[in-house]
Amino acid sequence: MIGEHTDYNEGLVLPFAVDRSCIVAARAAETVRVRSLDSGDEVEVPADGSADPAAVRPAWGRYVGGVVRELAALGRAPVGIDAMVGSDVPIGAGLSSSAALEVAVATALCDAAGLQPAPNELAEACRRAEEAATGVPCGIMDQLTSVCGEEEHALLVDCRSLEILPVALPPALGVLVVHSGTSRALEASGYADRRRECEQLARRLGLRALRDATWDDVADEPLGRHVVGENARVLEAARALGDGDLERLGRLLSESHASLRDDFRISTPELDALVDELEGAGALGARLMGGGFGGCAVAVCDATRTDEIARIATVAYAARTGRQPWSLRPRAVSGAGLLDPPQP
Repeated sequence: MIGEHTDYNEGLVLPFAVDRSCIVAARAAETVRVRSLDSGDEVEVPADGSADPAAVRPAWGRYVGGVVRELAALGRAPVGIDAMVGSDVPIGAGLSSSAALEVAVATALCDAAGLQPAPNELAEACRRAEEAATGVPCGIMDQLTSVCGEEEHALLVDCRSLEILPVALPPALGVLVVHSGTSRALEASGYADRRRECEQLARRLGLRALRDATWDDVADEPLGRHVVGENARVLEAARALGDGDLERLGRLLSESHASLRDDFRISTPELDALVDELEGAGALGARLMGGGFGGCAVAVCDATRTDEIARIATVAYAARTGRQPWSLRPRAVSGAGLLDPPQP
């Protein structure tokens, strides 16, 4: 909901796991072989984690290879699986489709080998797997949320300590996600550049991470201003949810977008137009979500008006940009786990 580009700065985030799923059906085998029901192709890697994730093909198989390797480093026995995977998590939308795949595959692999890592360990292994697969030094928010999500709650996450505080979502709150019609891939965007620049700034300030910066430290540093301001907005957003103050929550989202646009410089003309149309249609606030450079915007509104706002905003945005948006109303759900096998 809020807290963007703060996780790798050891800061604060406020996400929730959405009601879209990546499902793996698996049985024990000699190697790890996974076939995609969506694309029809498959990947096969050794069960001992010896494959270089970056060399695995097809491209989505790099995530599988990364997970196998990172779980082997946690002591997972080299038990293979013969599996099928299907997902309805949109790809390239900023909705963490790669984290969903990593966590689903990791859950199946752990079950097959009888490994029971702590939730934080599993999330961190999946984060490292993504980094190995793509070369992008991502934060842990997506994987941790996919593992630890709670029904009807957002998670206030401290990305330094990995402490999680569930925050109940008021029934009056409507959350709307709208895709801008422009996709993005983190490895092809400026995401890694921003992370490197943040780390360089922290070193220049003599800090472990920008999480430790004060406003005075970063008053003349746009990237630092975003991180310090965003951490404060996350805490204020959690308080607004607790108070049921949706208007305050909406203002915080709008302030977040302005900061991501002006100081962090990861927005696009399409995302700016989409946020503008969502607010014009009656959303209490909106901002780009995910790594930026394309993908989705998230808006908060009165739950009774969510469908109306989605309809008005998408029509106006399409007319304004020529892009074809689509929308969804995510619901906060529990994180990854085992499903009961189908009965014969």
